[in-house]
Amino acid sequence: MDNQEIARILREIGEYLEMDGVPFKPRAYEKVADAIGDLGTELRDIYARGGLEALEKVPGVGVSIAEKIEELLKTGRLKYYEGLKKKMPIDFSSFAGLEGLGPKSIKKLYKELGIRNRIDLEKAVKAGKIRRLEGFGKKSEEKILAALEFSSKFSGRFLLGDILPLSESIKERLAELKEVKRIVVAGSLRRRKETIGDVDILVISDKPKTVMGKFVSLKEVVRVLAKGETKSSVKLKTGIDVDLRVVPEESYGAALNYFTGSKSHNVSLREMAVKKGWKLNEYGLFNTKGKRIAGKTEEELYKALGLRYIEPELREDAGEIVAAKSGKLPKLIGYGDLRGDLQTQTDWTDGTASIEEMALAAAKSGLEYIVITDHTKRLAMAHGLDAKRLAEQGKEIDSVNRKLRKRGAKIKVLKGSECDILKDGTLDLPDSALSKLDVVGASIHSYFDLPTTEQTARLKKAMSNPNVDIIFHPTGRLIQRRAPYDLDIKEIISFANKTKTVMEVDAFPDRLDLKDEYIRLCVEAKVKLAIDSDAHAPLHFDYLPYGIAQARRGWAKKADVINAWPLEKMLKSLK
Repeated sequence: MDNQEIARILREIGEYLEMDGVPFKPRAYEKVADAIGDLGTELRDIYARGGLEALEKVPGVGVSIAEKIEELLKTGRLKYYEGLKKKMPIDFSSFAGLEGLGPKSIKKLYKELGIRNRIDLEKAVKAGKIRRLEGFGKKSEEKILAALEFSSKFSGRFLLGDILPLSESIKERLAELKEVKRIVVAGSLRRRKETIGDVDILVISDKPKTVMGKFVSLKEVVRVLAKGETKSSVKLKTGIDVDLRVVPEESYGAALNYFTGSKSHNVSLREMAVKKGWKLNEYGLFNTKGKRIAGKTEEELYKALGLRYIEPELREDAGEIVAAKSGKLPKLIGYGDLRGDLQTQTDWTDGTASIEEMALAAAKSGLEYIVITDHTKRLAMAHGLDAKRLAEQGKEIDSVNRKLRKRGAKIKVLKGSECDILKDGTLDLPDSALSKLDVVGASIHSYFDLPTTEQTARLKKAMSNPNVDIIFHPTGRLIQRRAPYDLDIKEIISFANKTKTVMEVDAFPDRLDLKDEYIRLCVEAKVKLAIDSDAHAPLHFDYLPYGIAQARRGWAKKADVINAWPLEKMLKSLK
């Protein structure tokens, strides 16, 4: 049993406990499930090395939870969980992504209507049964219907942050085979789209039979859809399909270009080839006599067509070909260019680690500075900070910086806040508290359904505050779970320019907020960006490349991103 499965079971236990109104424990189970999901080491390996005592050292794991993990690792089952499931046989996973449906609502739906899963819920909504339940009504039924419709749009697609690590792991294991000369992951994954439909892997090999045999027998495979000498297809446990293709060495670049896409980008390239009397396909670029003139590498392919090399993240037929032809492609921010992270949470609120632990993890990730931006008091569930606790945290940050300097750690911890924006656009903390901080981020966590004009005015009022440096996750979306709130985004970006407010690119895999098209609008409007991990645990600094990828898809350069700058320059750029 792997970490993800154990985390799922513990999270569901927390949901069962919340259904029954048990205090404190649900949050404890949720936090430990998050911590286990983020562990870099499998629990089975931790247990094998140190037994129950070692499990108790995992963040959030006490004696009781450690014993439950031990039972899962030893038997693959947990009697306590099975008892809860028998008492209330609900498929929590089928409700995942439905905004507004918490454990208590799900319990009522089960008790009153026998709803166990999403299919039952859809039937009840269509039959108009939800509105007749006490505590729900017509408005609740409409919200559930909207959540179902929104969620169904993403059927069959998977988050980049879930699929990229899995694909890289598969690639690395196949690359170890001596029969593999070269291997690359192509498709929308290579373009770093925020959601992925399937995975394409290309290989150069003189002995494809061995490679295909290894591929179809991978531990993640649940079904072999097709197996051949040059192409095989499988379905993984996650539900995603993966294709492996063996391509000739002389066609590698052309095949990589073709299978990377996007489709519209490839169509435009083929049209350029046709205008020259040539032919372009996955085997190469051919002249009128059928002679291959390019195709071994992507670089020579673009060069033969009279273009500068176009980075995969830009290949959406959104002006990149014209820019490549005229020499006006931007030099995109690089994956190693970030020097700081301006949004991190700690165990002062809803994070899992201390300030010092987060700082050391950031240093290990190669960062030079981080800002501690714990939530403010309105977020009671996150144990948000009031002005007094914020001041106390500031003293601890000073203490941590002194300790880090003595140890020779090359990381600076800055004082900050993720200050809640109230309904009227005012802030959750007074200016007297915010003015003492190094960096202030502001964000919306409530009243998501305000009309466009009201929501836009609300955000603009917050941006007008001279202490607000950054707007965190500006549109509030959760990919596949919650739609962005209604904003006049062009008006917001224009106002950001006037007020010199930075717009965040939140790298958390289910946020990636701003969207790439909005990032491009910011770049064009000369509005500065910050790419942040929104880290709630040390391993979340690993999410930063997703934010960088999103920024690259929005044509952002290093000069556009303030935390790609040295500390002093970054601080001077703020309000």
